[in-house]
Amino acid sequence: MRIELTESAAKQIQKQIAQRGKGIGLRVGVKDAGCSGFAYIYDYADEVRADDRLFEAHDAKLVVDAKSLETLDGSTLDFVKEGLKQVFKFTNPNVDATCGCGESFSVKEKPETADERK
Repeated sequence: MRIELTESAAKQIQKQIAQRGKGIGLRVGVKDAGCSGFAYIYDYADEVRADDRLFEAHDAKLVVDAKSLETLDGSTLDFVKEGLKQVFKFTNPNVDATCGCGESFSVKEKPETADERK
């Protein structure tokens, strides 16, 4: 399982942690929300919990809980300018569809394994 971090995202994480004055990195995950099913969540990471996975790139740290990791696996986190706003943005190969406003998404169904069919 992997999640990549662009240099732009890493610089923004470092900047936000420095402004906050504490923390080890950015915590990301997914939650049930919106009309499509899931939404991304972002918070500061002050620790790495037992069920977390830590990703590091460009001197920045990204913390993901085990439950969210399957949905985020293979994604790239970037920090982009969209008009007047600047936001973290995932490029996620697991997304099947997004809602009209772009705030929530659904994921592709995973094929069953032989063990799951038994």
